[in-house]
Amino acid sequence: MPTPFNPSDLPSWDPATRAQADPVTADMADREAGVGQWALIRYVGHPLGEIVPLPGRGLTIGRAQENLLRLDEPEISRQHARLDICEDGQGAWIRDMGSTNGLYVNGRKVDALRQAILLQSGDVIRVGGHAFKLKCLDALDRQYHEGVVIQTTVDSLTGVSTRATLLHQLEKHYELARRHGRALSLILADLDHFKQINDTYGHAGGDQVLRRFGGLLLGRLRGSDHVGRIGGEEFLMVLPETTADLALSVAEQLRVTLERERIEYMEQVIPATCSLGIAELDPAEASSGSLLARADAALYRAKAGGRNRAVSAS
Repeated sequence: MPTPFNPSDLPSWDPATRAQADPVTADMADREAGVGQWALIRYVGHPLGEIVPLPGRGLTIGRAQENLLRLDEPEISRQHARLDICEDGQGAWIRDMGSTNGLYVNGRKVDALRQAILLQSGDVIRVGGHAFKLKCLDALDRQYHEGVVIQTTVDSLTGVSTRATLLHQLEKHYELARRHGRALSLILADLDHFKQINDTYGHAGGDQVLRRFGGLLLGRLRGSDHVGRIGGEEFLMVLPETTADLALSVAEQLRVTLERERIEYMEQVIPATCSLGIAELDPAEASSGSLLARADAALYRAKAGGRNRAVSAS
């Protein structure tokens, strides 16, 4: 049963110290020392199974940029909640930071403003539409949960993100671009005559083409970009801070690279090309779906124009 605690007993938190609170570094040190690492495991929300390590200086949750666990959704307050590992390392304290929609522990709302609750391994917290379970992970636990994340977020054939993961990234970057007036472009790519490839070389040959194309996409994009497989032979790239002109240049490079690629299968070389549609976020864009629809319309024009080409919606 969660135990109330006086919040004045918790260490103070200064946003200026955030840069020093590196959960990844702390996590690596604990692993090297063979010590279990306290972490939140995402049970509801995306990506399912995500591991969020708890740094020694505390973990803040909220919509604002400075939070270590940032959840960019309207129902999440800018400063929603905070967790601190107990001094004896046997659990963690959590408190509501004055959120609008409340903090829930094991299904019960934390009633008192800034009231601290003692959490133990297995307790579940919920903020907005997200739920996390607190766990102290050993090496085996970590391996299991990392495997869950891979299974739910990565397409096993191509190595790019799954449809759900990529569309989640699209929605997140759409909201950020709209809010801050930043550029955002999409590239929608479709492998040309893919049914004919399957008919000629078999599905294993088609899989080889998909696998190589996925590798090309991952190798050509920046670390801030996102790419996923959203259909059988259809891939979507989300490019933050990117104009339509730059996205068109990227798409053309990808098109030429695939056209020149030697995709070998059963001592044969499979010729493969792709068509690409590009769209940049318009300030008046009604939704991320509208942006995607414009990229899809540009892709249709590329295919109708003879395939093996990149066309921009603008």
